Amino acid sequence: MIAAAALVGLVAAPAMAAAKKDPEVRLAERLEGRVAGEPVRCIDTSRIRSSTIYDRTAIVFEAGSTLYVNRPDNGARALRRSDIMVTRPTINRLCNIDTVEMRDQSGFYSGSVFLGDFVPYKKAS
Repeated sequence: MIAAAALVGLVAAPAMAAAKKDPEVRLAERLEGRVAGEPVRCIDTSRIRSSTIYDRTAIVFEAGSTLYVNRPDNGARALRRSDIMVTRPTINRLCNIDTVEMRDQSGFYSGSVFLGDFVPYKKAS
């Protein structure tokens, strides 16, 4: 029984270490092999396939082969990977003037994030 518990601990350790990794490091790893373009004010919501929150750091929006990184102008401390983003985009676009509401897993308000410009990252040729 003790051996089984130790084995579970060994298997779970790498996953827990990855979860505790610094968000800036995780973001840099995600952007590895990509080149930053000129920041844009808005992105088309119909092109967004997924989004990833990097705790207290940034939100990455995946749109086709491009990753858009948004480092909020204010409220980044409210970014938590386990929270849910609630957006109310203007005219089918998410813009740097928009505010994102963060909700915890039970739906309670946990903070607001004021978006900044979106920096596109494309794969290096």
